[in-house]
Amino acid sequence: MLFSLLELLAGEKIIDLTFVGDAMQHGPQIRAAQRTDGSYDYSPCFSLIANDIADADFALVNLECPLGGKPYSGYPCFSAPDEFANHLQRVGFDFVATANNHCLDRRDAGLKRTIQYLDRIKMPHAGTYIDANAREALCPHIVDIDGVKMAVLCYTYGTNGIRAQGKVVVDYINREKMAADIAHARDAEADLICVVLHWGTEYQLLPEKSQTNLADFLVNQGVDLIIGSHPHVVQPMEIRVNSETGKRSLIVYSLGNFISNQNGADSRGGAMVKVRISYSIFGKTSLKDASYRLFFCQKPKGKSDNYILIPQECEQMVRPDSQAAFKRFMSRATEIFNKHNVNVPCAE
Repeated sequence: MLFSLLELLAGEKIIDLTFVGDAMQHGPQIRAAQRTDGSYDYSPCFSLIANDIADADFALVNLECPLGGKPYSGYPCFSAPDEFANHLQRVGFDFVATANNHCLDRRDAGLKRTIQYLDRIKMPHAGTYIDANAREALCPHIVDIDGVKMAVLCYTYGTNGIRAQGKVVVDYINREKMAADIAHARDAEADLICVVLHWGTEYQLLPEKSQTNLADFLVNQGVDLIIGSHPHVVQPMEIRVNSETGKRSLIVYSLGNFISNQNGADSRGGAMVKVRISYSIFGKTSLKDASYRLFFCQKPKGKSDNYILIPQECEQMVRPDSQAAFKRFMSRATEIFNKHNVNVPCAE
């Protein structure tokens, strides 16, 4: 890693990471993005938060809709247009998690096609694999972030009762397997280990015991970042400091929805967590701090309109008919974070 003069004087280099939750494509979203020529345009959706994504040294999103090909479909069995993945990449995401309860919605063929398309556009991913040989070759996925080697591991609690019929592999939550993967990452000389989990109970604002127990297990395994999704609502975040070693680990129980058509008061938006990692001139990597930013998903009003993510500080851009939903989401999410977050404040 090359250090600038200022970084040498400070003795450390800082890298910035950004994580968001569930990127979904319900039927109304697909229809809103479709243009008269049959193509799909997602450019309005992320315009107000694009800088947050692009400015990060590394940004990750949970792709909770397979790219299963036509006919495209929303809930309960998703298949999103390829253009959705293209635009996530274009807006600045560097990595997608693919292990979630919808990854087998179009069965083995849809999972395989998703991987093949992501590979075609050179979008790194983890959590699902073409076969066991591919998993052995690719897991753990080590990404180089300005000289810092971060291992990314992704797991899901389940796949809605759908099981693989052939050779494709889904990484399910399994402590023995996870411990082996973490050890493998350490053997690969990863500076940082990030575990992305699809877990918990939908629409529950606080983590359940199975989540807190698994988080404890992963922290004890030496994991630096635990990033959660699936509940479709935000859940608390904490930076935990080991009293003996001083090691800091980030636990994010749920980032909520990134973009969706869900209607619940608590599922109309989500959070992004911004993480700063310190890399010293002596080769030591550590979690410096983390903060969050809330955003609301405004649905289209007319046929020519589209979905758009509106940050908390941009309330003036919310349409009058969406003001009540915006305020309700922001109020409830802020209340959860103010009451339960530990060492993870709102971003300034």
